[in-house]
Amino acid sequence: MHPELSRFLPTLPGCLGHTGTTPNAPLHGLRVLIPGCGHAFEAGCFAALGAHVVALDFSAAAVAAAREVLTDWKGELVHGDFFTYAPNEGFDLIFERAFLCALPRHLWPDYARQTARLLKPGGIVAGFFFYGEEGKGPPFAAAPETLTQLLGAYFTRIDDQAVANPLPLFPGERWQVWQRGKTELAARLE
Repeated sequence: MHPELSRFLPTLPGCLGHTGTTPNAPLHGLRVLIPGCGHAFEAGCFAALGAHVVALDFSAAAVAAAREVLTDWKGELVHGDFFTYAPNEGFDLIFERAFLCALPRHLWPDYARQTARLLKPGGIVAGFFFYGEEGKGPPFAAAPETLTQLLGAYFTRIDDQAVANPLPLFPGERWQVWQRGKTELAARLE
């Protein structure tokens, strides 16, 4: 789990215009997707705040490891492909944590499109994005203008903050929140 996640989690209900019905569960009633969840440590954090969490990973081993970590929670662990995942209901929030930067760059447009498709109108993708020189990877860093071009087709950035203690593997991390807007491409998804 990212050491600064607890710093940013309290801001998410406001980004969604969600006041929360219970002070101890400010994400109550919201649906959260964590793609590329790995061991799914963050899933427990979101669930503890009242969200219904779906943790998704392509790796059967990662899902098995997540089952070991998340022994007492009511969320869903899904072994599946993010790019073909088609739930019956959209999500309010998609949490980004080292998923985009793990993908080869040629899949980034598909990531942006699928993320927008999985979110409800007005929903957000929030998390830690890896900025830096676009050299070799993984992880694949993004130049600021690359991410703006990629996500700006579907989303409006509503928060952007430096991470005080980035992980050594991700020295250019930034916390960002992108809201699915009324762009022409986003409107086609509805």
